Amino acid sequence: MTKIAVLASYNGSGFKALYEASQRKELNLEIVLLISNNSNATALQSACELGIETALVNAKTDENPDKKIEQLLHACGCKYVFLSGYMKKLSSNITDNFKIINSHPSLLPKYGGEGMYGRFVHEAVIKNQEKESGVTIHEVDENYDEGKVILQKKLILSEDESIESLETKIKKLEQNAIVEAFKNIEKRCL
Repeated sequence: MTKIAVLASYNGSGFKALYEASQRKELNLEIVLLISNNSNATALQSACELGIETALVNAKTDENPDKKIEQLLHACGCKYVFLSGYMKKLSSNITDNFKIINSHPSLLPKYGGEGMYGRFVHEAVIKNQEKESGVTIHEVDENYDEGKVILQKKLILSEDESIESLETKIKKLEQNAIVEAFKNIEKRCL
């Protein structure tokens, strides 16, 4: 069974999708660690309730947060790291030494890059009157949202699409896309 860690800044809905799929034996992985930079992240509490080791790592807790994250990942024997709404850029030490996977709420390369996350993406999609949107699961490198695409899932926007309705649809689509992407990764290399 492959050990993975999850980095989450808020609720970590992608973390929950991965955990549930591993419990159903759809994925041959074990989430052994959840790290957050936010002491109020509900993902931390969820992980604790599930018996998963947690760590709070940020500039207040550690002089060099990326170095601390790297140490924790090595200590837990993690090969993969999933970013579930993690809002900090990772150093090349982490991206070079671990396979980092991210879920982004758009069809990259559209609406990617610094500052493009969550609601900001959906606002831009609606403002630009896009006909479709979706989710991209991709590898993470040293640049925001530029890593190799693993999987994309599309949806067609309705004529009266709102930011809220699009956000709800994307979150639902994301749950399935994350699990499917990890199944693809398992087939190739886990």
